[in-house]
Amino acid sequence: MILEEIMKTDVITLTEDTPIKDAMLLLDKYRIRHIPIVEGPEKKVVGIISDRDIRDASPSIFHSTEHLEDFLKPVSSIMQRNVITAHPLDFVEEVSTIFYENNIGCLPVVTDDDELRGIITETDILHTLVELMGAHQPSSHIEVKVLNQTGMLASIATIFKEMHINITSVLVYPYKNPEYKILVFRVQTMDPRRIIKAIEQAGYEVIWPKQPGMNL
Repeated sequence: MILEEIMKTDVITLTEDTPIKDAMLLLDKYRIRHIPIVEGPEKKVVGIISDRDIRDASPSIFHSTEHLEDFLKPVSSIMQRNVITAHPLDFVEEVSTIFYENNIGCLPVVTDDDELRGIITETDILHTLVELMGAHQPSSHIEVKVLNQTGMLASIATIFKEMHINITSVLVYPYKNPEYKILVFRVQTMDPRRIIKAIEQAGYEVIWPKQPGMNL
């Protein structure tokens, strides 16, 4: 899945000379946390302002009536200029890494010429990943420990096929011993005991669910 499929295209923007108070009003009115700062008819991204920037620039509650003139200053005085951006054709999983590594809340989505096309937030990414994993649907979560070699995924998937159980999503992650890996299946059944028994009878180790006293 690429960003073009999930990004918001109706983006609220401001220019560098917009007063800070106007940015505050827009953040509150539209219940958003970030506003890209653009210039020119091409809407090239030159900065971004967040609700955190506004809070940092605001007086404390003990001096709330002081320095109100500061809110008349342009957003250029507090905006972030080194903006991390994404491209409409970037993959969602790659963009997730950018959010994780940079601890940011949103990414303006721009063309190769820095023209704004949309915006993606950490909430959008989270919702998309939940949907991709099928975690929002009634299902069961099964983890199987297998040797780290070719064909393991196909072998386990064949067991699901033979038992007519549909796989919603599959994840693969490393095990503490590099000779093994963990296959994580989300499957469309609310009672996984029958499929767990079949997997174990085929010689594989199911590490989740593994409840004490569970009768398989």
